[in-house]
Amino acid sequence: MKDVLPEDAPSWRYLDWCIRETMRRFDYKEIQFPTFEETALFTRSIGKATDIVEKQMYTFTDAGKRSMTLTPEGTASVVRAYIEHAMARKTPYAKLFYIARMYRQEAPQAGRFRQHTQFGVEAIGSESAAQDVEVIQVLVETLKLAGLESYELLVNSIGCSEDRVGYKKILIEYLEPRIEKLCPDCRRRFRLNPLRVLDCKKEECIGETGDVPFTGDHLCAECAAHFDSVKTYLEALGVDYRLTPRLVRGLDYYTRTVFEVVSGLVGAQDSLGGGGRYDNLAEELGGEPTPAAGFASGMERILIAMEKEKVEIKESAPLDLLVAVLGDEAMAEAMKVARSLREKGVSCHIDMMGRTLKAQMRQANKIGARKVLIIGENELKTGRAQLKNLGSGEQTEVSLSSTGEIQKEVAR
Repeated sequence: MKDVLPEDAPSWRYLDWCIRETMRRFDYKEIQFPTFEETALFTRSIGKATDIVEKQMYTFTDAGKRSMTLTPEGTASVVRAYIEHAMARKTPYAKLFYIARMYRQEAPQAGRFRQHTQFGVEAIGSESAAQDVEVIQVLVETLKLAGLESYELLVNSIGCSEDRVGYKKILIEYLEPRIEKLCPDCRRRFRLNPLRVLDCKKEECIGETGDVPFTGDHLCAECAAHFDSVKTYLEALGVDYRLTPRLVRGLDYYTRTVFEVVSGLVGAQDSLGGGGRYDNLAEELGGEPTPAAGFASGMERILIAMEKEKVEIKESAPLDLLVAVLGDEAMAEAMKVARSLREKGVSCHIDMMGRTLKAQMRQANKIGARKVLIIGENELKTGRAQLKNLGSGEQTEVSLSSTGEIQKEVAR
């Protein structure tokens, strides 16, 4: 797990702004869900034969003897909320996004944290291939806005439920004579969830399955047409992509289009985000059959990529004013002036350390204050104080009784 320290905060704020600005442009609305849910929600949606459910979930029994799990991914929670709050009655088409902490007990690697932050979108209600492409666009445009250039979009189709039943039989027949050469995880799961073998990153499994039958060669006519439309829309928009027949994604709820955006700059865990279509999930969780598509993206991974690409972080506005206080008697006046200025929108820092004026001026430069207002014994007597511009060195005398005058001079 990782702390976000004050020096890290500007990067996080900037990425948060990029996400929210992209969501505004695409008209996605924010949704927030609990930090933990009933364990059954995730075992039903994600799939029992997945790394998340088998190895990574933080599960506990609460005081009511219920099995609860810290949220390992966002889609199941969003769809659960969509069903529970009957959102379809308000609108049959919902475009939602979230920024949330996730919890997975994963092996430590660069860019992989057991508590991490994801943002994601869920577009619920449309079965159009154009919706798949819009979801892809949202991820790509967010990365662009964040200043990234070095990434690649991978796409594939795994077909509908009926396609997958037929393909699984073909895949099991292909894998059976090779099973002893696969890693222990793939050997254990290949009958229950053989698609996970295609998602395995271990060299022995990749090498042994180099000529595996691909999902895209076993699609029904409807799914093949859907995927052709996805590719047509991507090309019409000028979005570069690489057809990746081994791409299946690691969660059971995906159908048809799957995609991932990867970067070679973030190490072995190269995914900056991924997702696809999940048309059966709402029904599996007790709702009406509802088509949907979405993605999730790890913010820590994006920040690593931004650092590697030396993206210039656009800082927030600098501190307007440091109030330098000389003596205990001046503190009450300084706090009154600062309160009034803050109410007018001026950002203020009051020195609480009892330092000398020289030390306070050094502190003002260190924290990037634009101006310094000096309040001491003489200023209390005269009711007037010196306001110093740290950029130009210019000093202006202002009335302590008129914060409007001080505000005007600070803004100048």
